[in-house]
Amino acid sequence: MLIGIDVGGTFTDGVLFDGRVIKESVKRPTDNDNLDRVILEVLNELLSVVPEEKTVERIVLSTTLVTNLLATGKGKRTALILIPGYGLPHDAYQLSPDTFFITGAIDFRGREIEPISVNEIRALADKLKQMGIKRAAIAGKFSNRNRSHESQTADILKQEYPDLEVFLSCDIANQLNFPRRAATAYFTAMISREWQHFVDEVEKALQKRGADIEVHILKADGGTLPLDISRHYPCETIFSGPAASTMGALALTMDNKNSLVIDIGGTTSDLALLVEGLPLQASRGAQLMNHYTHVKAVSVRSIAIGGDSPLAYSDGRITIQADRKGPAACFGGDAATVTDVFNYRLALQQGDVNRSKNYLQNIAEQAHLDLDSMCDQVIDDVIKTLVRATDDMFKEWENEPAYRVWEVVHRRKFTLDRVVGIGAAAHFIIPRVAQFLGVEPFVHHYSDVANALGAAVARPTLSVYLHLDTERSLCSVEPGGVVEKTHEIVKYQLSDARELAVKYLRKWGKERRMEAYLDEYNVFHEEQFNVIRGWNRTGRIFDIGIQIAPGLIQEYQGVK
Repeated sequence: MLIGIDVGGTFTDGVLFDGRVIKESVKRPTDNDNLDRVILEVLNELLSVVPEEKTVERIVLSTTLVTNLLATGKGKRTALILIPGYGLPHDAYQLSPDTFFITGAIDFRGREIEPISVNEIRALADKLKQMGIKRAAIAGKFSNRNRSHESQTADILKQEYPDLEVFLSCDIANQLNFPRRAATAYFTAMISREWQHFVDEVEKALQKRGADIEVHILKADGGTLPLDISRHYPCETIFSGPAASTMGALALTMDNKNSLVIDIGGTTSDLALLVEGLPLQASRGAQLMNHYTHVKAVSVRSIAIGGDSPLAYSDGRITIQADRKGPAACFGGDAATVTDVFNYRLALQQGDVNRSKNYLQNIAEQAHLDLDSMCDQVIDDVIKTLVRATDDMFKEWENEPAYRVWEVVHRRKFTLDRVVGIGAAAHFIIPRVAQFLGVEPFVHHYSDVANALGAAVARPTLSVYLHLDTERSLCSVEPGGVVEKTHEIVKYQLSDARELAVKYLRKWGKERRMEAYLDEYNVFHEEQFNVIRGWNRTGRIFDIGIQIAPGLIQEYQGVK
């Protein structure tokens, strides 16, 4: 048996899945101030109905905790200490008001150009102490080729300021692209302690029940990560909600069609794409607070329209407002919402239907419209908003490599086969959206809990990036922050570099308990450069990217 829990902006859904059937589902209002309590309540309710003769093999949580901490500014004040070396002006790297620059430089092959200044770092430690800042992220340009400057800076800071919690970018995202690595380290430092608390609470809850169950967290790319490993990579869990809906669509369809996925939630609606049955990934990584990161993520657009979007009459017209004011009127809220329109006009059968009607009637009277006409207008606005967002999103998707590759392979423009609906309102809205787009709709009887199902059956993922410089005997690996000298690679060929990447994939995969999937890897990036001195080749540089891509667990055979 499997358990999947998805925390949405309005509701938290949980499912208990066995064989090809959802045995139990739970829905609770999401309380963003007490997310751990809500998740544990749903988890306890699902565990309580597990038959004595059955066991739960795995629990997967999709949580908005990290996203909410960053979006609401509740992450702790954090210093970002940058060692940018030479190149762009410092203004190009301003990620936070507490950004500090120190001297030191490493070149692109890991050679030190300029040493760090011990006195400068000591002075910075005193300044951070005076400012009361207790967390810091350190990022040096090309620290993924030589981590010495980051490590030395951290050691000096800790000596001068023992209470300072320090995070190194080379440990968190050991890849090229200095701004993205710095952003990933900064956001990780900002929310790490809060994530540790969340993990502790989940582990305590399971211990109280005496439940020895493997727990995973759904990542932004649609894969899962063991809960204990997630302590080191909390930012991997951002945008796990949109990832859950994408994996839910994959779990319901299980084919190789090109599908637009629309998840109509309470606060937002999320759009994603399945290209031949695989989630389209954002090639530039997840974007947090307008900064790209090294977090792999499904390419998703969230639009500010959902079931809890309130209605208002102003300037002679009915408008759907972006800011959520609370639950729908049918659930005791104080404003008529899109859900109330669906409830009354489309027989959604949620909460108190009469309450929906009464609140909608007030707005209709203000607009001098009969109730049915006003509701039809709102429904049309929702559909047109989704269609416009789809058109805009396809323009963005055209720049994604997987999208372009499809067009090259098929020698024609990308064509959409269908629209997959996720969420309770999907049954009523998606057929009309599909009609506008000229494709077939797909809405399953499990669509309203597809997010939780997607979390439950998503398989673990892992990407390994290997950089070898045989002339300098340099080996750099992500994840793990490995940057080391090794003379074993001096005579390496491309095939040897590939084998070494597989070796590291197996090493990290075993640590993450992914043994069942280690033979299902694919190489997604492979480059070789010759190093020439005079007329002779003095070495080679290899870059290898290898992954276990997002997909569904091996034992999943679909749903009835």
